[in-house]
Amino acid sequence: MDGDGAHHHGGDRVRRAVAGVERGAAGVGGRAGGHGVLRGRHRRAVLPHRRLLHFPRPGARRRQEPHLRRRRAPLPRAIQRANCYHRYGHDAPCSVGGDGYYMLLFGLAQVVLSQIPGFREMTGLSVFAAVMSFFYSFVGVGLGVAKVISNGVIMGGIGGIPMVSTTQKVWRVSQAVGDILFAYPFSLVLLEIEDTLRSPPPESETMKTATRASIVITAFFYLCCGCLGYAAFGDGTPGNLLTGFGFYEPYWLIGLANLCIVLHLLGGYQVYTQPVFGFADRHFGGAAAEVPVPVPLLGTRRVSVFRLCFRTAYVAATTALAVWFPYFNQVIGLLGAFTFWPLGIYFPVEMYLARNKVAPWSKQWLAIHAFSSVCLLICVFASFGSAVGVFGSETS
Repeated sequence: MDGDGAHHHGGDRVRRAVAGVERGAAGVGGRAGGHGVLRGRHRRAVLPHRRLLHFPRPGARRRQEPHLRRRRAPLPRAIQRANCYHRYGHDAPCSVGGDGYYMLLFGLAQVVLSQIPGFREMTGLSVFAAVMSFFYSFVGVGLGVAKVISNGVIMGGIGGIPMVSTTQKVWRVSQAVGDILFAYPFSLVLLEIEDTLRSPPPESETMKTATRASIVITAFFYLCCGCLGYAAFGDGTPGNLLTGFGFYEPYWLIGLANLCIVLHLLGGYQVYTQPVFGFADRHFGGAAAEVPVPVPLLGTRRVSVFRLCFRTAYVAATTALAVWFPYFNQVIGLLGAFTFWPLGIYFPVEMYLARNKVAPWSKQWLAIHAFSSVCLLICVFASFGSAVGVFGSETS
């Protein structure tokens, strides 16, 4: 869909921008493509990231082994357990170990994929990941609808999951706020996506239309998954609808959806990290030497020594962090709390004030800064709760 013909079609440009901004709502960045239009990598996932299938943990599940009560089952293990439950019954132990083993395998795959020079060479990977994203997202929503219908009643209550103390309830609420903050960081990639568009019409007009549409669509899918999950399971809602085994049948569909998540995340990791890799290459790797490396089936390729070393070290560091802190919801909440205000509120607000020359202490200036201050307080609140969740899980 790239090319001059698509560039002149306004609706096509908006659809591409919407896809990019929606994926940005899950934390995706991008750079300009060869023709200057939004390339296929930004169409990789119209749906949000895997977090749209996550819900707050209610605590230990009654059918989980002790070592699973404190950490989330990796996706490959979830596939194995789905087959086990189908074969031996839903109350079978089905203990499957090897958390760190699967994480290391994922990290090894990312070491290889991280050697992709940039977004221009990632179109195929992006399209493949987009298909995977569509599949598992609709599976999660569809199973939630089916569960609510089969129950014949809406589970749960307006007060949420009961807690032992008010303090514990406050921390859990703050963690949920952090998750919500992390769900909409598309401002981080807004300019990256806009830079891939060509004019006329003006890029800013295309991005305004795309932003409005993408926020509505993304919020719709988040609400569907969150509300349907809680309506289906109530206080027993698992942390993840697919890997937490809220659903057991059809087992083959559960396993296939989890496999799609794994494949989707292979590309998703690269989209998250390619902006970091590009920054490092531009500022530190310009004069790095390149050496010829024989690649099976591809012949000899020239590889930058800096790129090989830096990207491998980066992937190794993130993999080690994942092994050390395998508490997805809490870590996501902490990251969202730390990054939302400075990157999603403060910098855009300050750029808007400078660009439009808003007079200091005017009504508009005061209103904008009041909004920014409220968002800062919310982020501080979410940071404390998420930190308690992360380190509390590590020490428990």
